[in-house]
Amino acid sequence: MRRVALAVVGALTLLAASLHAASASEPVRAVGAIGMTVASVERSVAFYADVLGFEKVSDAEVAGDDWERLLRVPGLRLRVVRMRLGDEHIELMEYRTPRGRAIPPDSRSQDRWFQHIAIIVSDMDRAYARLRRAGVQHVSPEPQRLPDWNPAAGGIRAFYFKDPDGHVLELLWFPPGTGDVKWRRADALFLGIDHTAIVVADTARSLACYRDALGLVVTGTSENWGPEQERLNNVPGAHLRITTLRAQAGPGIELLEYLTPGDGRPIPADARANDLAHWHTSLQTGDALALSRALRGASCCLMVSADIVAPHRRELGFTRAFLGRDPDRHVFQVIEE
Repeated sequence: MRRVALAVVGALTLLAASLHAASASEPVRAVGAIGMTVASVERSVAFYADVLGFEKVSDAEVAGDDWERLLRVPGLRLRVVRMRLGDEHIELMEYRTPRGRAIPPDSRSQDRWFQHIAIIVSDMDRAYARLRRAGVQHVSPEPQRLPDWNPAAGGIRAFYFKDPDGHVLELLWFPPGTGDVKWRRADALFLGIDHTAIVVADTARSLACYRDALGLVVTGTSENWGPEQERLNNVPGAHLRITTLRAQAGPGIELLEYLTPGDGRPIPADARANDLAHWHTSLQTGDALALSRALRGASCCLMVSADIVAPHRRELGFTRAFLGRDPDRHVFQVIEE
Protein backbone atom coordinates (compact mmCIF):
# COMPACT_ATOMS: atom_id res chain seq x y z
CA MET A 1 0.00 0.00 0.00
CA ARG A 2 2.86 2.37 0.84
CA ARG A 3 4.40 1.79 -2.61
CA VAL A 4 1.08 2.47 -4.28
CA ALA A 5 0.63 5.66 -2.27
CA LEU A 6 4.15 6.82 -3.15
CA ALA A 7 3.52 6.05 -6.81
CA VAL A 8 0.32 8.09 -6.78
CA VAL A 9 2.08 10.99 -5.07
CA GLY A 10 4.89 10.78 -7.61
CA ALA A 11 2.48 10.78 -10.53
CA LEU A 12 0.62 13.78 -9.14
CA THR A 13 3.91 15.61 -8.59
CA LEU A 14 4.98 14.96 -12.18
CA LEU A 15 1.58 16.12 -13.47
CA ALA A 16 1.78 19.32 -11.41
CA ALA A 17 5.32 19.94 -12.65
CA SER A 18 4.33 19.40 -16.30
CA LEU A 19 1.34 21.71 -15.93
CA HIS A 20 3.50 24.35 -14.27
CA ALA A 21 6.10 24.08 -17.04
CA ALA A 22 3.46 24.30 -19.75
CA SER A 23 1.72 27.27 -18.18
CA ALA A 24 5.05 28.97 -17.47
CA SER A 25 6.25 28.57 -21.07
CA GLU A 26 2.92 29.41 -22.73
CA PRO A 27 0.82 31.21 -20.13
CA VAL A 28 -2.45 32.97 -20.63
CA ARG A 29 -1.14 36.36 -21.67
CA ALA A 30 -4.35 38.32 -21.27
CA VAL A 31 -8.01 38.04 -20.42
CA GLY A 32 -9.82 39.19 -23.53
CA ALA A 33 -13.45 39.70 -24.49
CA ILE A 34 -16.20 38.31 -22.27
CA GLY A 35 -18.94 36.70 -24.33
CA MET A 36 -22.60 36.10 -23.56
CA THR A 37 -25.40 34.51 -25.58
CA VAL A 38 -28.34 36.83 -26.26
CA ALA A 39 -31.77 36.40 -27.80
CA SER A 40 -31.55 39.49 -30.02
CA VAL A 41 -28.28 41.16 -30.94
CA GLU A 42 -30.09 44.32 -32.07
CA ARG A 43 -31.86 44.69 -28.72
CA SER A 44 -28.70 43.97 -26.74
CA VAL A 45 -26.51 46.32 -28.79
CA ALA A 46 -29.02 49.12 -28.19
CA PHE A 47 -29.04 48.45 -24.44
CA TYR A 48 -25.29 48.27 -24.00
CA ALA A 49 -24.69 51.31 -26.21
CA ASP A 50 -27.53 53.60 -25.14
CA VAL A 51 -27.66 52.77 -21.42
CA LEU A 52 -24.08 51.74 -20.58
CA GLY A 53 -21.97 53.62 -23.11
CA PHE A 54 -20.44 50.68 -25.01
CA GLU A 55 -19.27 51.25 -28.60
CA LYS A 56 -19.87 48.71 -31.37
CA VAL A 57 -16.55 47.76 -33.02
CA SER A 58 -17.32 44.71 -35.18
CA ASP A 59 -20.21 42.60 -36.49
CA ALA A 60 -19.73 39.15 -38.01
CA GLU A 61 -21.83 36.11 -38.88
CA VAL A 62 -20.32 32.62 -38.88
CA ALA A 63 -21.47 29.12 -39.78
CA GLY A 64 -20.01 25.82 -40.91
CA ASP A 65 -18.01 22.89 -39.64
CA ASP A 66 -15.20 24.87 -37.98
CA TRP A 67 -17.60 26.75 -35.75
CA GLU A 68 -19.70 23.68 -34.98
CA ARG A 69 -16.57 21.84 -33.78
CA LEU A 70 -15.43 24.82 -31.71
CA LEU A 71 -18.74 25.52 -29.97
CA ARG A 72 -20.23 21.99 -30.11
CA VAL A 73 -23.57 23.25 -31.45
CA PRO A 74 -24.59 21.31 -34.60
CA GLY A 75 -26.14 23.29 -37.44
CA LEU A 76 -25.32 26.67 -35.95
CA ARG A 77 -25.50 30.05 -37.62
CA LEU A 78 -24.14 32.64 -35.23
CA ARG A 79 -23.95 36.43 -35.26
CA VAL A 80 -21.33 38.00 -33.01
CA VAL A 81 -21.14 41.72 -32.24
CA ARG A 82 -18.09 42.97 -30.40
CA MET A 83 -18.45 46.06 -28.22
CA ARG A 84 -15.88 48.12 -26.34
CA LEU A 85 -16.00 50.11 -23.11
CA GLY A 86 -12.70 51.78 -22.29
CA ASP A 87 -10.00 49.16 -22.90
CA GLU A 88 -12.27 46.13 -22.42
CA HIS A 89 -14.59 44.23 -24.75
CA ILE A 90 -17.71 42.08 -24.65
CA GLU A 91 -19.09 39.84 -27.39
CA LEU A 92 -22.85 39.54 -27.84
CA MET A 93 -23.67 36.21 -29.51
CA GLU A 94 -27.03 35.51 -31.13
CA TYR A 95 -27.64 32.00 -32.42
CA ARG A 96 -29.84 32.38 -35.49
CA THR A 97 -30.13 28.61 -35.36
CA PRO A 98 -30.55 26.55 -33.27
CA ARG A 99 -32.13 28.70 -30.59
CA GLY A 100 -31.22 27.78 -27.00
CA ARG A 101 -33.03 27.90 -23.69
CA ALA A 102 -33.84 31.01 -21.65
CA ILE A 103 -32.10 31.75 -18.36
CA PRO A 104 -34.03 29.93 -15.61
CA PRO A 105 -36.49 32.46 -14.14
CA ASP A 106 -35.72 31.30 -10.59
CA SER A 107 -31.96 31.92 -10.94
CA ARG A 108 -30.21 33.17 -7.81
CA SER A 109 -26.85 34.83 -7.24
CA GLN A 110 -25.50 31.71 -5.50
CA ASP A 111 -26.35 29.35 -8.38
CA ARG A 112 -23.18 28.31 -10.16
CA TRP A 113 -24.30 29.38 -13.62
CA PHE A 114 -24.07 32.93 -12.23
CA GLN A 115 -21.56 35.16 -13.98
CA HIS A 116 -21.36 38.91 -14.29
CA ILE A 117 -19.16 41.72 -15.51
CA ALA A 118 -18.29 44.59 -13.15
CA ILE A 119 -18.57 47.95 -14.92
CA ILE A 120 -16.66 50.78 -13.26
CA VAL A 121 -18.39 54.15 -13.00
CA SER A 122 -17.02 57.57 -12.10
CA ASP A 123 -20.23 58.61 -10.30
CA MET A 124 -22.51 55.96 -8.81
CA ASP A 125 -25.46 58.28 -8.23
CA ARG A 126 -25.51 59.50 -11.84
CA ALA A 127 -25.04 55.98 -13.20
CA TYR A 128 -27.82 54.59 -11.02
CA ALA A 129 -30.13 57.42 -12.10
CA ARG A 130 -29.50 56.50 -15.74
CA LEU A 131 -30.34 52.85 -15.08
CA ARG A 132 -33.52 53.90 -13.29
CA ARG A 133 -34.58 56.01 -16.28
CA ALA A 134 -33.93 53.01 -18.55
CA GLY A 135 -36.16 50.83 -16.38
CA VAL A 136 -33.62 48.08 -15.71
CA GLN A 137 -34.54 45.11 -13.56
CA HIS A 138 -32.94 45.37 -10.12
CA VAL A 139 -31.17 42.58 -8.26
CA SER A 140 -29.98 44.87 -5.47
CA PRO A 141 -32.65 47.23 -4.09
CA GLU A 142 -30.22 50.16 -4.59
CA PRO A 143 -26.45 50.77 -4.59
CA GLN A 144 -24.74 49.38 -1.50
CA ARG A 145 -21.75 50.90 0.31
CA LEU A 146 -19.55 48.10 1.60
CA PRO A 147 -18.58 48.48 5.28
CA ASP A 148 -15.31 50.01 6.47
CA TRP A 149 -14.51 46.99 8.69
CA ASN A 150 -13.63 45.11 5.49
CA PRO A 151 -10.12 46.34 4.51
CA ALA A 152 -10.39 44.86 1.00
CA ALA A 153 -13.74 46.44 0.13
CA GLY A 154 -14.58 49.22 2.62
CA GLY A 155 -16.10 52.28 0.96
CA ILE A 156 -16.73 50.60 -2.40
CA ARG A 157 -20.23 51.14 -3.75
CA ALA A 158 -21.84 48.41 -5.85
CA PHE A 159 -25.15 47.60 -7.51
CA TYR A 160 -26.47 44.46 -9.28
CA PHE A 161 -29.01 44.65 -12.11
CA LYS A 162 -29.98 42.73 -15.25
CA ASP A 163 -29.76 43.26 -19.01
CA PRO A 164 -32.75 42.55 -21.32
CA ASP A 165 -32.02 38.78 -21.36
CA GLY A 166 -31.57 38.49 -17.59
CA HIS A 167 -27.75 38.47 -17.48
CA VAL A 168 -26.61 39.98 -14.19
CA LEU A 169 -24.34 43.03 -14.41
CA GLU A 170 -22.65 45.05 -11.69
CA LEU A 171 -21.88 48.75 -11.33
CA LEU A 172 -18.82 49.38 -9.19
CA TRP A 173 -17.41 52.65 -7.81
CA PHE A 174 -14.06 52.91 -6.03
CA PRO A 175 -13.51 55.61 -3.39
CA PRO A 176 -10.59 58.02 -3.98
CA GLY A 177 -7.18 56.43 -3.64
CA THR A 178 -8.42 52.86 -4.16
CA GLY A 179 -8.70 50.60 -7.20
CA ASP A 180 -6.57 50.73 -10.32
CA VAL A 181 -5.37 54.22 -11.27
CA LYS A 182 -7.19 53.86 -14.61
CA TRP A 183 -10.51 54.05 -12.74
CA ARG A 184 -9.77 57.52 -11.32
CA ARG A 185 -10.77 59.25 -14.56
CA ALA A 186 -13.76 61.56 -14.58
CA ASP A 187 -14.07 62.14 -18.34
CA ALA A 188 -16.81 59.52 -18.77
CA LEU A 189 -19.57 58.03 -16.63
CA PHE A 190 -18.97 54.37 -17.57
CA LEU A 191 -15.22 53.68 -17.68
CA GLY A 192 -14.61 50.00 -18.43
CA ILE A 193 -14.78 46.44 -17.06
CA ASP A 194 -12.73 45.63 -13.97
CA HIS A 195 -13.51 41.91 -13.81
CA THR A 196 -15.90 39.10 -14.55
CA ALA A 197 -17.16 37.13 -11.54
CA ILE A 198 -18.20 33.47 -11.39
CA VAL A 199 -19.71 31.42 -8.58
CA VAL A 200 -17.64 28.38 -7.62
CA ALA A 201 -18.22 25.48 -5.25
CA ASP A 202 -14.65 25.25 -3.96
CA THR A 203 -12.02 27.98 -4.31
CA ALA A 204 -9.06 25.61 -4.00
CA ARG A 205 -10.40 23.41 -6.79
CA SER A 206 -10.95 26.43 -9.04
CA LEU A 207 -7.45 27.75 -8.32
CA ALA A 208 -6.06 24.44 -9.58
CA CYS A 209 -7.61 25.38 -12.92
CA TYR A 210 -7.16 29.13 -13.25
CA ARG A 211 -3.90 29.59 -11.32
CA ASP A 212 -2.07 26.29 -11.63
CA ALA A 213 -3.12 25.08 -15.10
CA LEU A 214 -3.87 28.36 -16.89
CA GLY A 215 -1.22 30.48 -15.20
CA LEU A 216 -3.27 33.38 -13.84
CA VAL A 217 -2.02 35.12 -10.68
CA VAL A 218 -3.99 35.72 -7.48
CA THR A 219 -4.08 39.48 -6.86
CA GLY A 220 -6.59 39.78 -4.02
CA THR A 221 -8.70 37.91 -1.49
CA SER A 222 -11.56 38.92 0.76
CA GLU A 223 -14.40 37.57 2.89
CA ASN A 224 -17.62 39.59 2.61
CA TRP A 225 -20.74 39.25 4.72
CA GLY A 226 -23.32 41.35 6.51
CA PRO A 227 -26.50 43.21 5.54
CA GLU A 228 -24.86 45.19 2.74
CA GLN A 229 -23.63 42.02 1.05
CA GLU A 230 -27.01 40.35 1.49
CA ARG A 231 -28.76 43.28 -0.19
CA LEU A 232 -26.15 43.51 -2.97
CA ASN A 233 -26.54 39.86 -3.99
CA ASN A 234 -30.19 39.60 -2.91
CA VAL A 235 -29.19 36.50 -0.91
CA PRO A 236 -30.17 36.29 2.78
CA GLY A 237 -27.25 35.16 4.93
CA ALA A 238 -24.70 35.69 2.14
CA HIS A 239 -21.13 35.06 3.29
CA LEU A 240 -18.64 34.95 0.41
CA ARG A 241 -15.00 34.05 -0.01
CA ILE A 242 -13.77 36.18 -2.92
CA THR A 243 -10.54 35.53 -4.83
CA THR A 244 -9.37 37.67 -7.75
CA LEU A 245 -7.01 36.41 -10.46
CA ARG A 246 -5.42 38.35 -13.29
CA ALA A 247 -3.24 37.84 -16.34
CA GLN A 248 -0.69 40.37 -17.57
CA ALA A 249 -3.49 42.38 -19.20
CA GLY A 250 -7.26 42.57 -19.35
CA PRO A 251 -10.00 42.30 -16.74
CA GLY A 252 -9.72 40.02 -13.74
CA ILE A 253 -11.57 36.79 -13.01
CA GLU A 254 -13.23 36.81 -9.61
CA LEU A 255 -14.11 33.55 -7.85
CA LEU A 256 -17.18 33.82 -5.61
CA GLU A 257 -17.52 30.95 -3.14
CA TYR A 258 -20.66 31.11 -1.03
CA LEU A 259 -19.70 29.83 2.41
CA THR A 260 -23.37 30.42 3.24
CA PRO A 261 -25.91 29.65 2.01
CA GLY A 262 -24.63 26.41 0.55
CA ASP A 263 -27.58 25.61 -1.68
CA GLY A 264 -26.30 26.94 -5.00
CA ARG A 265 -27.31 24.74 -7.92
CA PRO A 266 -24.75 23.39 -10.43
CA ILE A 267 -24.63 24.27 -14.10
CA PRO A 268 -26.76 21.65 -15.90
CA ALA A 269 -24.82 18.84 -17.54
CA ASP A 270 -26.62 19.51 -20.84
CA ALA A 271 -25.82 23.24 -20.94
CA ARG A 272 -24.80 24.42 -24.41
CA ALA A 273 -23.34 27.59 -25.88
CA ASN A 274 -26.63 28.62 -27.48
CA ASP A 275 -28.42 28.75 -24.09
CA LEU A 276 -28.94 32.30 -22.84
CA ALA A 277 -27.28 31.40 -19.54
CA HIS A 278 -24.03 30.83 -21.45
CA TRP A 279 -21.05 33.10 -20.83
CA HIS A 280 -17.46 32.52 -21.82
CA THR A 281 -14.26 34.34 -20.95
CA SER A 282 -11.62 34.62 -23.67
CA LEU A 283 -8.06 33.81 -22.62
CA GLN A 284 -5.29 34.87 -25.01
CA THR A 285 -2.19 32.72 -25.42
CA GLY A 286 0.76 32.48 -27.77
CA ASP A 287 0.30 28.75 -28.39
CA ALA A 288 -3.22 27.33 -28.14
CA LEU A 289 -2.02 23.85 -29.08
CA ALA A 290 0.52 23.66 -26.23
CA LEU A 291 -2.02 24.90 -23.72
CA SER A 292 -4.67 22.45 -24.92
CA ARG A 293 -2.23 19.56 -24.51
CA ALA A 294 -1.45 20.66 -20.95
CA LEU A 295 -5.13 20.96 -20.08
CA ARG A 296 -5.97 17.52 -21.48
CA GLY A 297 -3.81 16.08 -18.72
CA ALA A 298 -5.40 18.22 -16.01
CA SER A 299 -8.37 16.86 -14.13
CA CYS A 300 -9.33 20.41 -13.13
CA CYS A 301 -10.38 21.41 -16.66
CA LEU A 302 -12.64 19.76 -19.24
CA MET A 303 -12.36 20.22 -22.99
CA VAL A 304 -15.54 21.34 -24.78
CA SER A 305 -14.24 21.64 -28.34
CA ALA A 306 -13.53 18.44 -30.22
CA ASP A 307 -10.07 19.78 -31.08
CA ILE A 308 -8.16 22.97 -31.87
CA VAL A 309 -10.11 24.91 -34.48
CA ALA A 310 -8.39 27.13 -37.06
CA PRO A 311 -11.12 28.97 -39.03
CA HIS A 312 -10.44 29.38 -42.75
CA ARG A 313 -11.28 33.06 -42.39
CA ARG A 314 -10.48 35.08 -39.28
CA GLU A 315 -14.02 36.36 -38.85
CA LEU A 316 -13.64 36.76 -35.09
CA GLY A 317 -10.00 37.85 -35.09
CA PHE A 318 -8.16 34.69 -34.01
CA THR A 319 -6.17 32.03 -35.86
CA ARG A 320 -6.76 29.08 -33.50
CA ALA A 321 -9.10 28.48 -30.59
CA PHE A 322 -10.75 25.93 -28.32
CA LEU A 323 -13.32 25.94 -25.53
CA GLY A 324 -12.86 24.40 -22.11
CA ARG A 325 -14.80 24.18 -18.84
CA ASP A 326 -13.56 24.79 -15.33
CA PRO A 327 -14.48 22.48 -12.41
CA ASP A 328 -17.90 24.16 -12.08
CA ARG A 329 -18.50 23.99 -15.86
CA HIS A 330 -18.00 27.71 -16.52
CA VAL A 331 -16.72 28.07 -20.09
CA PHE A 332 -13.44 29.70 -21.10
CA GLN A 333 -12.32 30.21 -24.70
CA VAL A 334 -8.59 30.00 -25.36
CA ILE A 335 -7.60 32.00 -28.42
CA GLU A 336 -4.36 32.47 -30.32
CA GLU A 337 -4.28 35.65 -32.35
